[in-house]
Amino acid sequence: MTDSGWHRIEEPLMGTEVSVELWHEDVAQGMAAARAVIAEYHRINQRMSTYREDSEISALNRTAAERPFVTSPELFNLVARSLELGRLSGGCFDITYDSIGALYDLRAGVVPAAGEIRDRLALIDYRSVVLDPAHLTIRFARPGMRINLGGIGKGYAVERGAAILRARGVRHALLNAGGDSRVVGDRRGQPWMIGVRDPRARDQVIARLPLVDEAVSTAGDYERYFDRDGVRYHHILDPATGTPSYGVKGVTVIGPDATMTDGLDTAIFVMGVRKGMELIAKLPGYEAIVVDDDGRLYYSDGLQTPSG
Repeated sequence: MTDSGWHRIEEPLMGTEVSVELWHEDVAQGMAAARAVIAEYHRINQRMSTYREDSEISALNRTAAERPFVTSPELFNLVARSLELGRLSGGCFDITYDSIGALYDLRAGVVPAAGEIRDRLALIDYRSVVLDPAHLTIRFARPGMRINLGGIGKGYAVERGAAILRARGVRHALLNAGGDSRVVGDRRGQPWMIGVRDPRARDQVIARLPLVDEAVSTAGDYERYFDRDGVRYHHILDPATGTPSYGVKGVTVIGPDATMTDGLDTAIFVMGVRKGMELIAKLPGYEAIVVDDDGRLYYSDGLQTPSG
């Protein structure tokens, strides 16, 4: 779509909708820049999707428990960042959750039995992912372990897309992949306005965030889920239990790096309000909005309206 210098492309990808909207006075250059972002989304999906048997991460999951797997620098670095976030969050963000997460099929309403979860729970442990920076290898210390970058990969994709646009001289853009957005510059003299969805009302927002050159990520129990017998089964698992995390309905994180905001929203969702806000307070430049199970709103200190 092109209109008065604005160019937009949207596609289904990564189990969601991905898009890029940018301003460029030259139509051909603007559309070329937008297509380059979409191509980057596809490249990252091809490399890092566990739903593709031919992806690098699928090959890693098949091999790493048997022998060290030689990775690309890109995958190695993203796994390393994920493990660091695991340490920061006390294991509440854990890419090895897929050791049990792969047993869930939320679209089909399939939940693993309690015995299956119990038998595999020891496989969720980010500390058992062994990195060798000298040789760019990743090894799993426990057979049956799997990793999944779904909690950080979309943020990484829009951050990479933003870098591509800046390299092409684009100064005004909005990139989105599901619940992860990255803005480049402003919207031609105005901030980009990003709405935070009400977790229980699809068409309502609980906050509007004016953003310039920032990222925003949201994790919610309404993204992929089903309800049964009064219980909501959703995709954000608590690594300590192997079952969906409860206590929070939605988390939004704002900050300078979409890879980080994407991982942090999941971490805080699992940590809960108190511990999550304690974590965000330790990270300069990052802020959060949390909606708990009772619908109460919590804002980190930098987002609260000053009194007086």
